[in-house]
Amino acid sequence: MRGALAGLLLLGMLFAATGVAAAHAVLVSTDPARDAELSRGPERVSATFNEQLQSDFAAMTVVGPDGHLWSTGDTRVDGAVASVAVRPLGPTGTYTVHYRVTSADGHVVSGSWPFQLTVAGTGEPGPAVTDRTDAAPAIPRHYADPQGDLPIWPFVAGAVVLVGVGLWFNRPRS
Repeated sequence: MRGALAGLLLLGMLFAATGVAAAHAVLVSTDPARDAELSRGPERVSATFNEQLQSDFAAMTVVGPDGHLWSTGDTRVDGAVASVAVRPLGPTGTYTVHYRVTSADGHVVSGSWPFQLTVAGTGEPGPAVTDRTDAAPAIPRHYADPQGDLPIWPFVAGAVVLVGVGLWFNRPRS
């Protein structure tokens, strides 16, 4: 009986731990705000998340309405905030910030948000983005998690084996 209870306790702890491990960083705010209308461009754009970020492989880009990169320099991670410097902006229209960061649990989180420039600036753009899918910052493929969460079946199978072994060792002997 004690073995069965110990097995059930282990199983419960296993399921409790997998719920925590599946949590990913969630975007909580942006600067500039999503769909903000600005009369002049920001010096930096930033994304704030609900948890600390890993600084490895963080990337952000800003793509303008002209299809050129307007971000410059490396992406900076400070705690739960990722940011990148922005060139003085040029044409009016929609600029899109693309981000890709690694959450504390090691999962890659990516997305984007737009803002509007309402008064043309005099800035010079960076290189053209020939394919809009290139606008999103790249992460080496072996670091990306192609299927999202880890499969749970190995943990369940391991728990079943542990419970079975515990019951077998604690069975009444005649």
